[in-house]
Amino acid sequence: MRVQLNEVERSRVIEMAWEDRTPFEAIARLFGLREPDVIDLMRLHLKPSSFRLWRKRVTGRVTKHASLRSVEVMRAYCPTQYKQSHGTKR
Repeated sequence: MRVQLNEVERSRVIEMAWEDRTPFEAIARLFGLREPDVIDLMRLHLKPSSFRLWRKRVTGRVTKHASLRSVEVMRAYCPTQYKQSHGTKR
């Protein structure tokens, strides 16, 4: 993996990799990481048991590869999946 990511970017890549509807191609477009790079990053930054669980989850998952997706899927994520702040405390 040649791309240098800061902690926030690395955290976002890990989050995107866990998301069912975010294809590896979206991660490549945003961060320059190909699927093998994402696998290496996950192996380095997850506990071994979490990495194995993630690999089992994404292996063969159609939604993780844009070329295997249905043409009806036009977005990579659900609008409600991201955490949002609820305003400032008064």
